[in-house]
Amino acid sequence: MFCSYLTGEGIDYENPVFRSNDGSTRIAAIWDQTDRRGTKPEGFLYGSEYMDVQINEALENSNPRMIVPATDPDGHGTFIASVAAGSEVPEENFIGAAPYARIAMVKLKPAKEYLRDFFFIPQDAEAFQENDIMAGIAYLDQLAVRLHMPLVICFGLGTNMGSHTGVSSLDSVMNHTTLRSGRVAVTAAGNEANERHHYFGEIELGQEYQDVEIDVGEGVEGFAVELWARAPQRFVVEIISPTGERMPSEYILSGGREYNFLFENTKLTVDYRITGILDGAQVIYMRFENPSPGLWNIRVFPEVEMASIFHMWLPVRELLSGEVVFLRSNPDTTLTVPSTSIVPISVGAYDTRDNSIYLRSGRGFTSNGWVKPDFVAPGVGVLGAGPRNRFLTRDGTSISSAITAGAVALMLEWGIVRGNYTTITSLEVKNVLIRGADRDSKRTYPDKSFGWGRLNLYQAFEDFRIR
Repeated sequence: MFCSYLTGEGIDYENPVFRSNDGSTRIAAIWDQTDRRGTKPEGFLYGSEYMDVQINEALENSNPRMIVPATDPDGHGTFIASVAAGSEVPEENFIGAAPYARIAMVKLKPAKEYLRDFFFIPQDAEAFQENDIMAGIAYLDQLAVRLHMPLVICFGLGTNMGSHTGVSSLDSVMNHTTLRSGRVAVTAAGNEANERHHYFGEIELGQEYQDVEIDVGEGVEGFAVELWARAPQRFVVEIISPTGERMPSEYILSGGREYNFLFENTKLTVDYRITGILDGAQVIYMRFENPSPGLWNIRVFPEVEMASIFHMWLPVRELLSGEVVFLRSNPDTTLTVPSTSIVPISVGAYDTRDNSIYLRSGRGFTSNGWVKPDFVAPGVGVLGAGPRNRFLTRDGTSISSAITAGAVALMLEWGIVRGNYTTITSLEVKNVLIRGADRDSKRTYPDKSFGWGRLNLYQAFEDFRIR
């Protein structure tokens, strides 16, 4: 079995939780997209690949970083990998979900500076390009082929940008990769439920428009907001500044316009597009540069008679330079992309102490009604490996996705490695875990927070045994 991770932080390969009893590494490979000193992976044009032979050589050296310079300054990648597949450390009462799995790590290249500037991403925030993420997925798939192993991809990243219908380019890549047997992806539902970054719009028959107010705090350099509507609906927007200055509505099928607010000294760009191969959705992209603090009003007008339902999303909290929230936000449909993908397993987080939902855990469903998250797993106060070989606890859906990735690795070991079910697919794994999930009698399922219930791997295997 083979657990793999896409992360911006990397992995501390020297940590004992990634070693076997004889001291050798359990890490099969590291692709550091930021490193130019080593050998590029076959078929890729950048980064350095370090295989287990080199990692073992480094571990026996007095200066390991001279041989394998891969690092994890933040410690998040190390923590996630340890939770999913860390070796047992009895004195710390710790063991990963799949402690004998082989591990691979892709350390993603940071987004280019001009993109960070365009999207107003703070300097201390981590952001990555979709093409590098897709390359990471392709690398892990090829590595699994080379090593003749089943593959579990743990994906702990997410964005609010996109239609949330499971048909984005990244969604499509993940769907395609995991449709084959022996390939499973686990995605974190994100931590946006309590951030007030989603607005659900519903215009009633005869209603001329709907006002969407955004509260912008002090010191915000800029932000973007997207409005999405499914075909054949179309909308136009009018923007009203805190002082009452207006950018009047003007429908443009495809294209944009700029407007400078005189009193606010704010530059606004509005871009209309019809997008998506499958659904032909309308997206209105609004970019606010140097927005003055206060209430900005986006007045949404239906352009055609059947236009009534729309969604709007602000960026995730980490990618905002200050406080920007919807005044009348909606906590549902706060899953981050690509946890909206149809085939991969989407996982939220809950607290095992009282079985309550983690307050920030992204909620479903997708904007077109797909049931996501599929279920929830422990994600509050989870113990894992931290910097300098110390152990600490963390919260979040990336933690619950790591636990689930370890559980899936155990299922693939039973099915493929041990020959009990060699053709098992991602959809079958997901359906077995859904059927085995714990459900409360007082709750109606599927639930927007819990999905189909709480992860119970033992019960999933019981269902296999009984059938």
